[in-house]
Amino acid sequence: MIICRNLAKARHDDAENFMATQIHEAAGAREQATHMAEIISYDPATGAEVGRAPVATAGEVARAVERARAAQAAWAALSYAERGHVVLRARARVLDEMDAIANLISRESGKPVAEALMMELVPTLDLMQFFARRTARLLKAEQINIGQYALMGRSSRIVYKPLGVVGIISPWNFPWAIPLGEVVMALMAGNAVVLKPSELTPLVGLKIGEVFQSAGLPDGLLAVVTGEGATGAALVEAGVDKIMFTGSVATGRRVAEAAARKLIPCVLELGGKDPMIVFEDANLEAAAQAAVWGAFANAGQACASVERCYVHERIAEEFTARVVELTRTLKQDVGTREGADIGAMSSARQREVVESHVRDALGRGARVLVGGGRGGREKGSFHEPTVVDKVDHSMVLMREETFGPVLPLMTFRTEEEAIARANDSPYGLTASVWTRDIRRGERVAERLEAGTVMVNEVLYTHGIAQTPWGGVKSSGIGRTHGRQGLLELVSARHIHVNRLARLHDLWWFNYTPRAAELFRGFARRFTTGSPLQTSLLLPRMLRRFSERRGKKRH
Repeated sequence: MIICRNLAKARHDDAENFMATQIHEAAGAREQATHMAEIISYDPATGAEVGRAPVATAGEVARAVERARAAQAAWAALSYAERGHVVLRARARVLDEMDAIANLISRESGKPVAEALMMELVPTLDLMQFFARRTARLLKAEQINIGQYALMGRSSRIVYKPLGVVGIISPWNFPWAIPLGEVVMALMAGNAVVLKPSELTPLVGLKIGEVFQSAGLPDGLLAVVTGEGATGAALVEAGVDKIMFTGSVATGRRVAEAAARKLIPCVLELGGKDPMIVFEDANLEAAAQAAVWGAFANAGQACASVERCYVHERIAEEFTARVVELTRTLKQDVGTREGADIGAMSSARQREVVESHVRDALGRGARVLVGGGRGGREKGSFHEPTVVDKVDHSMVLMREETFGPVLPLMTFRTEEEAIARANDSPYGLTASVWTRDIRRGERVAERLEAGTVMVNEVLYTHGIAQTPWGGVKSSGIGRTHGRQGLLELVSARHIHVNRLARLHDLWWFNYTPRAAELFRGFARRFTTGSPLQTSLLLPRMLRRFSERRGKKRH
């Protein structure tokens, strides 16, 4: 059910404490005013009102979770194929409304319509068909090799069961792709879902609910609750069975703390400061184009954006010239206008973060090669695509997540130096290595501290449904996408069967001297893992069986 009634604005005390200082989710509070019980959604490029959404109270969120829990059992009882049919119907609806959805994404987030199509709709359409058709295989029961215990007539297997109700708290930078992928995976695993979209992009979140409702998803199984930080906090407090959160490190810590108090597991995707290493033998044209797209796509507002670029000193001058030249060709405009390469940033608050990082770098000796400001625009949350060199790790621009269209360039001399600089960060989401020597690229990739490392590629792997997504260090915990992400949405149950129950276990009571002698033999022989060694215990085992039968007769 989609909550779309007028709601009285109320805040739960714990929720207020938990999310009131939210960074990512409330980044655009200055543009996104709350009037009575509504959020007003504004186009960050033009300032025009896009629409309004209700602010869900803690009570409304709790009731949405209750309805989802009531609907979940019947959904879980369906086959994977039956669930997949609903997802594929939703996919068909997305295709029918593709242009309208892309336009809505552009208006709420500021990104170009073309980018909304390629970076949000295309990946999720692929993900929907993949999980609709493959979840049964991905979650098939697995036999476990239990070694010598199998010789005793034992077997073990893992079966996967839905968790129940999954709560999703999603961000504003990819308001369609991030939550929709998690919704599809959770539903295919047999769960119900309550989605809380960012208050900057509530209408996109509501559209996700409408798509599934029109596809025939049972009532109550997917609830979309719009609101501010307190609404997200209320979702954790409502007792869901897992939280999927994407946002800032600061808010992620609060989510984890709140979830821990209720023993609710969570997956946290918390951003990155992603390095790109360009070796002297790299294809410079490809690497330069990749750096520009990787840094400036979505106005740099991707957790996997290239935020640090390390270039071998032998090729730095030529590489830098190509990057600057390519950057100058980019057209920045309102996202709904044809031909726009880069749109507005999602909020003035985030633009100010970018500006402060650039100011700090310039004050410490960095140099802007192209861009650096608002491009003469007084209206809209625009920041020009900006290339900066002469940077070092003392600068905020190289330490903290900028999350905007800025590409800092720094040189290195040796492979070891490049690896050390790339790993010198509290973040570890993605990284990329550029070289014609694939063996070298793979060697370096294995030494980089990141959840995903790409060789001669950049940024896009979140769009591959089959591969896992997530980071190390402060970039978060857990995974989404791929089989690893699907396993986050189920409970693994171990089933163990003894087919020789008539033979009582040798380690049962009573612990006689003969039993203790056998147990010492098990410690020396059985634990080697060798059936041959264990066979040497057969005489003692037979004596133990005989002893137990004698006691049974008495």
